Amino acid sequence: MDKVISTNEISKTYVMGTEKVNALKSVSIDINRGEYVAFMGPSGSGKSTLMNIIGCLDTPTSGSYILSNNDVSDLTENDLAEIRNKEIGFVFQTFNLLPRASSLENVALPLVYAGYSKSDREDMAFEALKGVGLEDRADHKPNELSGGQRQRVAIARALVNNPSIILADEPTGNLDSKTSYSIMDLFQQLHDKGNTIIMVTHEEDIAEYSHRIIRLRDGLVESDTINENVRRSELLV
Repeated sequence: MDKVISTNEISKTYVMGTEKVNALKSVSIDINRGEYVAFMGPSGSGKSTLMNIIGCLDTPTSGSYILSNNDVSDLTENDLAEIRNKEIGFVFQTFNLLPRASSLENVALPLVYAGYSKSDREDMAFEALKGVGLEDRADHKPNELSGGQRQRVAIARALVNNPSIILADEPTGNLDSKTSYSIMDLFQQLHDKGNTIIMVTHEEDIAEYSHRIIRLRDGLVESDTINENVRRSELLV
């Protein structure tokens, strides 16, 4: 199998005043290219810390992290930023869109850092919007879009660089049930096309869309199971 992520006994300790908080304790997981994995766990379980390390937003205190055959455990902030831009597409609960920029401009943003020309950026961003069914909203600003449309713009932005991995942090947290299921339907289609998806969620019904569920508790992996009854949306996107 083609491993895209491998963590070997990673731990993360935060020092807060005189107190040490062990957010992760010796976590070892492997994720193969093309997998669809959900991280679950109660507040304080370490799932967001693990997501941040996998997303190269943070580094482990100890242990090693191999991403696409590169050891990224001890890289500088600049090197991490470069890897994030090339390898990882982020989807956040709060969308993180620039309010004064159009959908097209928001989606094209990662391509600015990657050094593409303006015309290439616009072409690639338009194709990404088309991929999430929003080509007719290319000129709309976030306040002219519904919550579900904003999340689709965020997903298009995550995809525009053709990253190895899509990391989704509570991607349906700010959406109503019907919109949530249509966004999960879109993730399902992306996975069917071969994308590797890793999602943090505290909602059992959302986790059921993934093919593998890793549960964390107190900074440790409590269970790592294959989801035998993958939920498939019946909604049309």
